[in-house]
Amino acid sequence: MITGELKSKVDKIWDAFWSGGIANPLEVIEQITYLLFIRRLDDLQTLAEAKANRTGKPIENPIFQPGQYELRWSRFKELEPGVMLNVIGEQVFPFLRELGGDGSTYSHHMKDARFTIPTPALLSRVVDLLDDIPMHDRDTNGDLYEYMLGKIATAGTNGQFRTPRHIIQLMVELTAPSPTDEICDPAAGTCGFLISAAEHVRREHPSVLADAQQRRHFHHSMFHGYDFDSTMLRIGSMNMLLHGVEAPDIRYRDALSEASADEEGLYTLILANPPFKGSLDYETTSKELQRVVKTKKTELLFLALFLRLLKPGGRAAVIVPDGVIFGVSKAHRELRRILVEEQKLEAVINLPPGVFRPYSGVSTAILIFTKTNSGGTDNVWFYDVQADGWSLDDKRNPLLPEDQLGAMAVDEAGKRVAFKAENHEKNNLPDLLSRWSQRDSNEQDRARTEQSFTVPRAEIASQDYDLSLNRHREVAHDEAQHRPPLEIINELEKLETEIQQGLASLRSLLA
Repeated sequence: MITGELKSKVDKIWDAFWSGGIANPLEVIEQITYLLFIRRLDDLQTLAEAKANRTGKPIENPIFQPGQYELRWSRFKELEPGVMLNVIGEQVFPFLRELGGDGSTYSHHMKDARFTIPTPALLSRVVDLLDDIPMHDRDTNGDLYEYMLGKIATAGTNGQFRTPRHIIQLMVELTAPSPTDEICDPAAGTCGFLISAAEHVRREHPSVLADAQQRRHFHHSMFHGYDFDSTMLRIGSMNMLLHGVEAPDIRYRDALSEASADEEGLYTLILANPPFKGSLDYETTSKELQRVVKTKKTELLFLALFLRLLKPGGRAAVIVPDGVIFGVSKAHRELRRILVEEQKLEAVINLPPGVFRPYSGVSTAILIFTKTNSGGTDNVWFYDVQADGWSLDDKRNPLLPEDQLGAMAVDEAGKRVAFKAENHEKNNLPDLLSRWSQRDSNEQDRARTEQSFTVPRAEIASQDYDLSLNRHREVAHDEAQHRPPLEIINELEKLETEIQQGLASLRSLLA
């Protein structure tokens, strides 16, 4: 975990940008990304030089050629600020844009690099602050960058790019990535899902990097991410790099377009939080997806895409708006029917409406399913998350100590500790994870009045494949009589949202 001292150093860098006239949080993180990449190139060259000195052989694949040494971080950081600004703007960034001989995803995404730091004073200040941050430990590097990315969210302008880290962790733990998986996020953003999956594999399968074949798979062919925002591609690529993944497949791609037609059946695991809003023109949308479900709604098209991208036997954990769960249009019902009847729908996890605040109060759920193309749904497991460890208002303040937050309780060293049962009312996620492991045993006997329960496929089919938890839940008489007023208000607010979304779907159907 990042220490208070390192957080303070990052805060100083951020404040320097803001006081220097760069207030757009995405631009700040983008400029930091470029500078971190430049620093890493110098570190790699230094390692290659040390190896050459030990072996007495020439440097293998040098990044900087003779005559380019003034472009190295270790050289230009010593220059007078005005000269440094000139060297970086007129020499280092053109060098970055031309870099790419190594074929890495990072160099590829640097081809559009723009240097926007306006003054020598700001550049000198930022370079000094970045130079003072230790970048030799993978865990520290990753946590530092995640902390910086968190500032994108708190700034409020582009928070839609970030799924809360503890929700990502939950979805990764529910699907338990293995060393042989091919993992994809078709709406990758800052690559949070891919990074969490990589950390899970490192932690649960520590031998993965000891075997040469598995190590190559981990670094070169295990992780795949698409996005159609070049800034996000740069940020996501750097995030992967700083978390210790050498060459992930992070590509520019409009996942729903006709140009994505060559990706069928490539992946064994999909983790994603795709865009909820927006409609597409039929002409630009993949005809293959339209054959699955005739709609212009992106949330439905992404579900159809996930089914197409998965290999048979592949699994997915994805976030969807509640409209997908109970929408009444033909497209909504057909997609739910496909998940239940033609594939294996395993779980519907209801999330609190405040999970994405302050950016959105939309109600969401996590769907977990396996692609079989031959059915297999016997029972669907439902869980009603009422608390995720943070306040559900716009402030989203933590309600528990750090070692009791998230799906797994961990200490400062990252080691698991016992989750305290008395904290369940403030954080349901550890209980969810525990019950998930019993979904085929003890959970089958739970009453419909409890926080989790299972529903037979036939019953779901009889309800027009409505997957909303409240459609299948039963309310105990004493619970109905004595529920706290705040809980009733929250339930009414959620019901109002569901009604509005249902009406919107009905209008779309009638149109």
